[in-house]
Amino acid sequence: PYYVDINQDLFLEAYLHNSDSNLVLFVDTCVASPTPYNFTTVTYDIIRNGCVRDSTYATYYSPYNHKVRFKFNAFQFIHYSPSVYLQCELAVCRTYDYSSRCYQGCITRSKREASS
Repeated sequence: PYYVDINQDLFLEAYLHNSDSNLVLFVDTCVASPTPYNFTTVTYDIIRNGCVRDSTYATYYSPYNHKVRFKFNAFQFIHYSPSVYLQCELAVCRTYDYSSRCYQGCITRSKREASS
């Protein structure tokens, strides 16, 4: 565990351990939860489907395709324990495969048209 103060910048780095230099990493979704076992009931989206949901989220330059760097401010779920658990989903794609998930960026689902 990491111990940080509320609103303190929390810096993260994800690294792909692979010898193939033609792979790139993309942060698709990062969700926070007050429990380590449930990331669906009480959650907070930091980034979802490549779309930033937390105004304190920022990415940082990495000279390597296989490494992503980002940060957000630490927070606490009110009325829960002071612990926050993070679960992130990353995509691994071929470099320059512009049809892959890594190059699509933020994906917003279109709303269905309501029938009369």
